[in-house]
Amino acid sequence: MQDNNQVILIDDEQSVRMAISQTLQLEDFDVKAFSSAQGVAESLSLDWAGVIVSDINLPGESGLDLFESVKNIDPDIPVILITGHGDISMAVSAIRDGVYDFIEKPFSNDDFIEVVRRASEKRRLTIENRQLRLELEAQNAPGPRIIGNTQSIQRLRQALLHVADTGADILIQGETGTGKELVARYIHEHSLRRANPFVAINCGAVPDSIMESELFGHEKGAFTDAKAQRIGKLEHANRGTLFLDEIESMPMSMQIRLLRVLEERRLERLGSNTAIDLDLRILAATKVDLKTLCESGSFREDLYYRLNVVRVDIPSLRDRKDDILLLWQHFCLVATAQYKRESEPLSSARLHSLLSYDWPGNVRELRNLAERYVLMGEAGSFEFDQIITNENNPGVMTLPEQMERFEKTLLEQELLRQKGSIKGTMEALGLPRKTLYDKMRKYGLDKDMFKQ
Repeated sequence: MQDNNQVILIDDEQSVRMAISQTLQLEDFDVKAFSSAQGVAESLSLDWAGVIVSDINLPGESGLDLFESVKNIDPDIPVILITGHGDISMAVSAIRDGVYDFIEKPFSNDDFIEVVRRASEKRRLTIENRQLRLELEAQNAPGPRIIGNTQSIQRLRQALLHVADTGADILIQGETGTGKELVARYIHEHSLRRANPFVAINCGAVPDSIMESELFGHEKGAFTDAKAQRIGKLEHANRGTLFLDEIESMPMSMQIRLLRVLEERRLERLGSNTAIDLDLRILAATKVDLKTLCESGSFREDLYYRLNVVRVDIPSLRDRKDDILLLWQHFCLVATAQYKRESEPLSSARLHSLLSYDWPGNVRELRNLAERYVLMGEAGSFEFDQIITNENNPGVMTLPEQMERFEKTLLEQELLRQKGSIKGTMEALGLPRKTLYDKMRKYGLDKDMFKQ
């Protein structure tokens, strides 16, 4: 059942509610029925993907009153009003005010279902357009970009935009090379804290002996080598964002102190008894399952739950292989500009190798390979042949999967070269227009994706 198949039905007559509910359920709508409008508006939100069907004459709050409440939440939620008393002027006035449709009892079930179905489709398109606008604004905004068109990456971007301005501490989990710091910077740059510092520290790279001073700072004379006051990372990130990478490497003693800072939003420098108030957001990243570490006793469970208020999981590159070509093109363009070198397009065989490899190093490994290709070409340490013939590679696909992937890659490559021109792509690949459109539809390709 799709989320946009939701219908809230309000009618004070039980027999009518049951009849309309059954009619809608037979058409695969998920119906929630109410005898009055009380409490309905409280269950709605801007991203609620459904339709409201309400009788006008209700005990207490009327259908028109409910419509006014819905408009204050989201004027784009379709509201269909039903009445047993024909009133043309009321219908015209209601529709002018934004009611989706006005139906008079008795009505044809087929006509009623058609109205609800159209309203449901309108709501679906409204939410999709909002999400696309948010993604477009995010991709065009300055700062880091999360590149990819696969569903997992689209869901990731949407989730990040939802939590960016909440101020909640976030736990970011992903394999090595998936881009955990990129995600952290993306959250910071799309939050209200973006004008303030983004401070990153790799907990695995700081020796235990200086971790406390690195995080909390110290006063002059706090210990033998403390010859001057030092501001720690926590204090330096005040009013901004602190990113703690490899949080699983933090010593247990520091975990205790960090938990206290998270709970109190205050710290004391080493050698000081004065508490400093903090206004900062903590983003922690890990490549392992912290819950497992908690069970083994190597990570504090209370700190885990305090960090895990919001959790973001980054998909591995092997789980979003349809993004590989797009990422490759991006990294090659960046390397070309950085090193002032021109790079030749990859052969079809080399592209096939890219798509067949399992990428244990994820996006970082792909980026490094792109940079080597721009710098050295295929004559350098370019391991495509070794990659594709590696029998131990668990990412090798079946023949039909390889053929489909190869065909999609060719289409993407030519559409990119032709800057989205359908005519140019037809001529270059020797395909009739209908065949090209059918294949683009099959692989979810749109010419606008390739315009430059």
